[in-house]
Order: sequence, then structure tokens, then C-alpha cells
Amino acid sequence: MRDYYTLKINLPAGIVSPGALQNVLTLAHDAGVHTVRFGARQQLLMTVHYEDMRFLEKDLKKHQIAYEANTEQYPNIISSYCGEDVFRTGAWLRESEYHTVLDQFDYQPRLKVNLSDSNQSFTPFFTGNLNFIASPIPHFWYLYVRPKQSNSLFRWRELIYTNDMGRLAKAVEEAMLEQDHQEEEALFRAVTTGRSFITQPATNDVELPEFSLPYYEGFNRYGQRSWLGLYRRDEQFSVAFLLEVCALCLKTRVGELCVTPWKSLIIKGIEEKDRATWSHILGKHNINVRHAANELAWQTEDHTNEGTQLKNYVLRYFEKHDTRTFGLCFGVQTRPKSEVFGSVLVRKRPLLQLGQLALFSVYDVYYTDNFNPNSRTYHLFEKGLFKLHLPNQINRLCRKFSTGRLTQRGEVVRLETEKTEPALSPISKVYQCPHCFTVYDEQYGDTLNAIPAGTPFSALPSDYACPTCDAPKEEMEEVLLEVD
Repeated sequence: MRDYYTLKINLPAGIVSPGALQNVLTLAHDAGVHTVRFGARQQLLMTVHYEDMRFLEKDLKKHQIAYEANTEQYPNIISSYCGEDVFRTGAWLRESEYHTVLDQFDYQPRLKVNLSDSNQSFTPFFTGNLNFIASPIPHFWYLYVRPKQSNSLFRWRELIYTNDMGRLAKAVEEAMLEQDHQEEEALFRAVTTGRSFITQPATNDVELPEFSLPYYEGFNRYGQRSWLGLYRRDEQFSVAFLLEVCALCLKTRVGELCVTPWKSLIIKGIEEKDRATWSHILGKHNINVRHAANELAWQTEDHTNEGTQLKNYVLRYFEKHDTRTFGLCFGVQTRPKSEVFGSVLVRKRPLLQLGQLALFSVYDVYYTDNFNPNSRTYHLFEKGLFKLHLPNQINRLCRKFSTGRLTQRGEVVRLETEKTEPALSPISKVYQCPHCFTVYDEQYGDTLNAIPAGTPFSALPSDYACPTCDAPKEEMEEVLLEVD
């Protein structure tokens, strides 16, 4: 029997009313839940002890609150609504348009649906299976389709009218999941045969903005009001704190709370006369609202603390070395086939595996085309890094990005395929730089310097140098690595 259950409640488009959230949190509190977190798809997540789960489930059903326990059958619809007004104002895509679209989804999608303003870079464009992106033509949307468990992406040949998006999304889902149409032409025929939608030809690809992550924490003025961004270093929000937030929203007539893909919370529409009250609640619960910008630019997986711990490990190195990360965001992937959003991706994989047991793990570092996190193309920067060496290599990548010196010579990879390295002998011989501890492993070569995998150390050119600190080849020392 499980000791704990992971319970998920979808918040469509990352929007929830204070009253609805207060109701859920009250039931969770009564079930002994003290902290909750928000997921990368703008959902509410909580861990519930098995003895309390049956009572919470009974209460949720009584209040007709949809939920999932330890399953991901119905992914949340995510949107860029959380950044509307505070980070940018769309030419035609406003609050009413988002709600018009959401009202059409009278079913729970089994595919991941993204709704995005094309002029923002705060939320991801292509992490969904059905990615709707506002076009320059008012009330018409691009659709980019990514089949499940695939890295391929194709543009729907027509722009979709706002009032037809829900109906078309349902038709595409049925064709993909029930009729197994995955290819572009077959899918289009299956959806449009016998159905009519209001459309316009989509003659060009969407023009995406350059990536720039806005600072999304603390009090910030817009117009005559303020918005408040709340981030927690451990991604955990106290239920007691959130209940007070909901109560104050209801008291001051703040109608909505917005969850972001960065697992944070944005509260819009705070009037100046209420700022002191909001500050009092933050102080009462010891909520810090001015973290470093480089700490906010990370996305980790849901349902695990491993990515968060690795993030904090790297951030300590960044702080010590004053690393510049402006223009970058980072994703940490510790499990096969999970998906995170980032221009730099850290991917954990087993170095030695027996069956389902990973005996030793290493990390690969990738970066996207032009370091735009919305790109689906990844380039390998470094492979097979031990955790000890990971922060320094990410720091190298950040510095090369900042100075514009990185060329995309790395291997292009398709990340949906998880590869396990063949089992190694218990003793592995590598060559380590005594100055910065960078390792040259003959098994992997040196991608950055165009040294192919399998190149013996003795065959390296005489002018070969440590890729990190430029120490000459002759100073590198042979080390026998014992694999536990």
C-alpha cells in the first residue's frame, strides 16, 4: 500500500478564482495537507497521506472538484494569460478571448493544449501536443501539432477562428488517439472530412519573439495598480499562507489568481491602498519576494525534488563565481521522457544500469538553436559529466553565450529517445586536469574540440589543451575511476 498519493487539480489556462482555490485548500487542510506546489503546466499539486486520501477524495467529489491521483491522463490546458497586462498587452488577445476559448472546452483534453500570445516569451509555445498561437489577424490562431511522445512538429495549414478552437481540438484529439492518425496529411483529412470550421489560409510560419524572461517576482506597478509575483525556493507554498491570500483577494475584490509555468503565482489588480495589507501577510509568513534573477530562470520536473536540489547546487556555484545568465533559462530533466522548458537543458542518465537499477549517473548538457527555449532542436555541449563537474561546465556555456563565441558544432539530438550507455567495467581510466578537474574520457571524446568518441588520449594532437582552463595536454593526469 502506498504511504502517500500525489493529487493533481487542473487550473485551466493557469487561472483560478480566489473562492475556488480557497475551497480546495480548505479541504486539503482538513485532510492534513500543509503545503502544496504548482506544476509546470499551471496545475495545483499536493501530497496526501494514504489514511487521509479517502476522506479528501470524498470531499472533492462532494464539491464536484475534478482531480487525479497518481495519474496524468488529463494534462492541464496552459496559457500565456498569466503574463497578460503585466508583461505585455496583446494587440487583440485579451482576457475575454482567453475565457471565450476556455468556455469551449466542455471536456477534459487528453492531449496537452497550449494557448499563447505570439508576442510574449514568458510561457512556452511548443511544449503541448496542440499549440495554439495568436496570429496577427484578430481572432485567428495558428495551430502547431506535436504527436504524443514525439519531437516532430508541423503547422496546421489553416488559421483557426477563436470560436472553433475547442471543437477542432476535440476532433484532432479523437483522430490522433482513437483513429491513430499521426501524419500531417492523414490527420488533416480525418479532422476536416464531414466537418466545417471557420478558417483562413496559414501562408507563413508564426514569427516568434526573441527569448527574454521577465522578472516575475515581488510588487510591480502597472497602470494605477500593482501585481505581485510569488516564488518559493523549494517550490512549496504553505496552505495557511495561500488561504490568507485567497481571503485577502476576496476582501479586496481581486477576481483571479494566475499560476505560471515557472511554478510561481501572480496576483494582478492590487490597489495602492491595499499594498500595506499584502506586505503584512508576506511578513507574517516570512515570504521573501526578491530572489536573484538567475534563480528564477529554472524549470524543474513535477513530482520530484531531485531537479530542485540540482538547481540549488548549480546556483551556489553561480553565486560564488558571479555567473551572468541574462537571456538564458535552464531546464533539469532527471527522468526519461519528462519535459521541461529551457534554452539550456541538463539531462541526467544512468552510466551503469542493471535492469531497472541505475548504479551510477552522469549528466549531459544541451543548448537549443540560438538559445531560444521554444526551439525543438538541441545541440550537445558536454556529455557524461559527473555532478562535481556540472556547475563549471554550465558556467562555461553561460560565458560562451554571453560573449557570443559558441558555434553549433555539437551533435544534434532528438530528445524523445532515451539511450542507456552500455555497462562499463568497474574500473574506468580517464585523464584529469589538475587545475580545474575537467576529465577527458576516451569513451566520449571532446565534442567541443571536435575530438570524436573513442579517441585514445595518446592520439590527441600535441597542442590539445584542457577545454576549460587551457592547461596543456602533458599536464593532464591519468586517473583510475572506480564505479560504485
